[in-house]
Amino acid sequence: MPETAATSSAPTAENCFDLEVDRVRTVATGVIELTLRSETELPRWTAGSHVDVTLGPDLVRQYSLCGSTDDHLTFTISVLHEIDGRGGSARVHQLREGDKVTVKGPRNHFALEPSPRYLFIAGGIGITPILTMITEAERMGAEWRLLYGGRTRASMAYADDLMARYQSRVTLHPQDEFGLLDLETALHSPEPGTLVYCCGPEPLLAAVESACERWPTGSLHVERFSARSEDLAERPDDATIEVEFRDSGITLQVPPGTTILEAAPTAGLPVDSSCHEGICGTCETAVLEGVPDHRDAVLTAAERESGSTMMICCSRARGPRLVLDL
Repeated sequence: MPETAATSSAPTAENCFDLEVDRVRTVATGVIELTLRSETELPRWTAGSHVDVTLGPDLVRQYSLCGSTDDHLTFTISVLHEIDGRGGSARVHQLREGDKVTVKGPRNHFALEPSPRYLFIAGGIGITPILTMITEAERMGAEWRLLYGGRTRASMAYADDLMARYQSRVTLHPQDEFGLLDLETALHSPEPGTLVYCCGPEPLLAAVESACERWPTGSLHVERFSARSEDLAERPDDATIEVEFRDSGITLQVPPGTTILEAAPTAGLPVDSSCHEGICGTCETAVLEGVPDHRDAVLTAAERESGSTMMICCSRARGPRLVLDL
């Protein structure tokens, strides 16, 4: 899959804030936008960033920021109510103005790289990180176009605003009216100097990845909302690995079925984490020795090849031993 390494920024321990829900508004069927306000200035962030939102004990979810990067007192997120979800979106949809939530971040593993031209592809709620990318592309004077698909027109957040502002550069493709996005036509001929950014459900990402195989290496950037099941599944050849935590002077044996993240606290090594699925980047850890077996949905192909970091919530080792900077 052609990808490029993106600049990532991890939050520090201090980047944790108690914010107040300042505004709640419906932006599409089943989608609400929340403006979260701080009493003090928030960290700067860039297009493609997300935050961790604590919604209850052991209930933390990641949401893309979709407000203005020039607003330093609020974070804005938009959340689809997933009827068959794991409870995070349902809790968000219960929030009301004046409620308080704890937010950590921002973090960016989906950064917008400089380019003269962009093709943005969004599916459903995947439009949220794309919104800030469009604003940034406009600021840079770059050419861009957007393909935006959804189940119905009413379910597509910000669709009317995008059409009103950008008109011919935006193609709306409600599935009940036109079927699936015509990716074969859009991606059939590689466009030199064009970067493709895609966010949405897994079937869309898989289709875009397949269509972009003939594009130059580094053309495609994707962001996943969930890890692929085949990445997280325990594998028949998984074996016990030895993990040395160099800074702590501790070495552990991590058996199959146990992640490095799960093993670390047993030796008194609590590690900052959030999703436990390899999608948020919170537990990214530097690798000093050994070859990681990457199973996350965060690192690009180039970053995986370098082997310099890994997500210890899901990834293991290709050999018998790893040395980590912990």
